Amino acid sequence: MTVPPPPDPAPSPAPRAAHGVSINTAFPDPGLLELPWDLPLERWPAEVLAAYPRGLSRHVVRFARVGERVVAVKETTAHYARREYGLLRRLQRMGTPSVVPDSVVTDRCTPEGEPLPAALVTDHLSFSLPYRAIFEQLPSPDTVERLVDALASLIVQLHLSGFYWGDVSLSNTLFRRDAGAFAAYLVDAETGELHSRLTRGQREYDIDLARTNVAGEVMDLLAGEHMQRRLAEEGVDPASVDPFAISDRLVETCTGLWEELTATETFSVAERWRVQARVERLNDLGFDVEEASLDSDESGRVHLRPRVVEPGHHSRRLLHLTGLSTQENQARRILTDIDQFGRALYPGLPEDLTAQLWMREIFMPIMSAIPPDLRRKREPAQIVHEVLEHRWFMSENARADVPTGTAAQDYVQSYLALRPDEKDVF
Repeated sequence: MTVPPPPDPAPSPAPRAAHGVSINTAFPDPGLLELPWDLPLERWPAEVLAAYPRGLSRHVVRFARVGERVVAVKETTAHYARREYGLLRRLQRMGTPSVVPDSVVTDRCTPEGEPLPAALVTDHLSFSLPYRAIFEQLPSPDTVERLVDALASLIVQLHLSGFYWGDVSLSNTLFRRDAGAFAAYLVDAETGELHSRLTRGQREYDIDLARTNVAGEVMDLLAGEHMQRRLAEEGVDPASVDPFAISDRLVETCTGLWEELTATETFSVAERWRVQARVERLNDLGFDVEEASLDSDESGRVHLRPRVVEPGHHSRRLLHLTGLSTQENQARRILTDIDQFGRALYPGLPEDLTAQLWMREIFMPIMSAIPPDLRRKREPAQIVHEVLEHRWFMSENARADVPTGTAAQDYVQSYLALRPDEKDVF
């Protein structure tokens, strides 16, 4: 009797990404292969997704976990995914505030062979929030104005870099807390163009589009029932938030900042002090002058024009002194505290040594007072800023100096413990 041969063993299931998917990246991570690229993004299972707040987008966007990190995935065409990836890479090399591009995924298809859109993958920007999430936390006219001021600064930085956005809006921007203000990051460069220098028409079109989009976004924000309830809870009259006044503020801020950074200033040779005064004004705005033209004419008049300005004056200075990487306003606040600390306790000591003593006597005790499970709620520099503000208010109420350690402990119990996480999940 002939015994039939045993059946062939069942093949192991193929990896989900084995259906012809192609991943082009400058940061190879095999974890990307584990994502369900054979499913439309809107059908990705909950176990691979991260519950992050999303802004409005014309595309399907999801946040997904890849090992220990989180990425944003946007479905689009292969052409636009590659184009946007390249633009974001160039902006990163220029140091422009924007999300970090991770990869482009193409050749996606379902198990049945149906083609799926390509995807652009970017790193999630830790501690960042879309404007709607921030306004829901802090529903006041001041919040929107601070967001718009941050957007204006971002627009000017992009224009200085030669980047024409083409779709300026709050929705295409992410925001991080920056002391009492916000820092803005470009998150959607799909319509952008990078030039050696922008024309006046390109800049004005971007700003005019920003005026229109921001007014519409604020109106839409105020019209929502949820936001109406939040405003009522906070005792804020919706009529106090004027969308058109806010969009006009954006234009005025952009125009004024651009003028200060680029305009030619003319003065007599006897007024040479105005050169240093101009540099100091730019430093106060958070910019360093990398290069300037300084010309004199037949009449003896001097013409000064900054040609290359670099944002991040205070953050670079603080990084040099302490090694802390911060936003610009956070750096400005911490540098002020270092200066006050030195004058009060170590007068005459060199700045670098004062900064190291500040790190040991102020920064480290503050961070030691923050329980590990609460450190996801704020960036370290933001925590330091908020503790310093809390210390000031406590001292005012007590009419006496409150020790930093005491202020930090009270800040944790009365404020930080009650805040939502902002590192990963809102």
